[in-house]
Amino acid sequence: MCPTRSSPARSPPPTWRNDVSDLQALARDLDAADPLRAHLAAFVEAPGVTAYLDGNSLGRPLRALPERLADFVQNDWGTRLIRSWDEQWMELPIELGDRIGRIALGAVAGQTVVADSTTVLLYKLMRAAVAARPERTEIVIEEGNFPTDRFVTEGVAAERGLTLRWISPDPIIGVQIADVEAAVTEQTALVVLSHVDYRSGALADMKAITDAAHAAGALILWDLCHSVGVIPTELDACGVDLAVGCTYKYLNGGPGSPAFAYVNARHHGVLRQPIQGWMGAGDVFAMGDAYAPASGIRQFISGTPPVLGMLAMQGMLDLIEAATIEAVREKSKTLTDLVVRAFDEELAPRGVRLLSSRDAAARGGHVTIGHPDFAEVTKSLWADGVIPDFRFPDGIRLGLSPLSTSHAEALSGVLAVRDALG
Repeated sequence: MCPTRSSPARSPPPTWRNDVSDLQALARDLDAADPLRAHLAAFVEAPGVTAYLDGNSLGRPLRALPERLADFVQNDWGTRLIRSWDEQWMELPIELGDRIGRIALGAVAGQTVVADSTTVLLYKLMRAAVAARPERTEIVIEEGNFPTDRFVTEGVAAERGLTLRWISPDPIIGVQIADVEAAVTEQTALVVLSHVDYRSGALADMKAITDAAHAAGALILWDLCHSVGVIPTELDACGVDLAVGCTYKYLNGGPGSPAFAYVNARHHGVLRQPIQGWMGAGDVFAMGDAYAPASGIRQFISGTPPVLGMLAMQGMLDLIEAATIEAVREKSKTLTDLVVRAFDEELAPRGVRLLSSRDAAARGGHVTIGHPDFAEVTKSLWADGVIPDFRFPDGIRLGLSPLSTSHAEALSGVLAVRDALG
């Protein structure tokens, strides 16, 4: 990782003991000492769900959301009507992007915008990046990256007649500096990587890898979908060129909530995005004969912003700002540490494999475990109100969203996996 804002001192964990009741006592102790425990009550509880361990795929809604939605319908939309575009909605994508940048990304204002889906924003930034390096012929990407990243990269490469160079790292430790240094050449236009591996949770060294890409003269694009809102990230300090992330995981924006794009200010006026829509024009209401792009981050907006889709995440940003992203990260470590220890004591003896790093500093907010029976086990768990998610071919991801997940809930999920295995 790159430099982060100062993190609170982390208290040493209590002594680990080989007994389920001792693990449960430990979870209670961790929850009692948790400085973020008051935030647990801010989230909707799902009837019949005893352990929700999929916050890395879809965050829980906040209890305050229905009131926020009702106020929007009654006032912003119902009363102000189209006037709200002039009064607030036109600037919302940039204002909300600036909030995400300040609270979670280490990005100064004017570089982050909320718009479109992750897939569309990946395309925009990839296409703009390779167009800015017309003399170069390659894109570097990790072969196990999330399918969307790979599919979009393949499409851009096909459009531009570029060659793909694939990195094949150890899936548990993820992409290392040496992997990137071995892959990039003087022909590399763009490197595309995920900050946190969606399978193992492996956390990449953003600063060192960005430097390695730049040393070869390439641009780099980071996928932040599994790190934004759970890991302090310093895009500006790391010298990152481009980044994209979703808002429905640790930012709790709800299903289909829009993604965000980060474009470092040094590339404004240089990169030109390929989907030229009226909302990215320099004068939106000029209705001109030809497209003239806006000068800053607004250029990367294409169509009408999804205002309704931006509502839910605003409450979560309030919580993260109050808690601080550094404190969220510290709880993420204690949660995943507890799960790894419980794995050792309760699951490893049953033939379950650990598919994530044992080092909390080297993993993100989820822990992945593997077993040949996990496809059926997941169905059983869901039926019993324990909700992890299954990843082909035989992995279960235990996604632990720190503001909405207690240590006791995380431990109960591990014990439920044990019981389902028999």
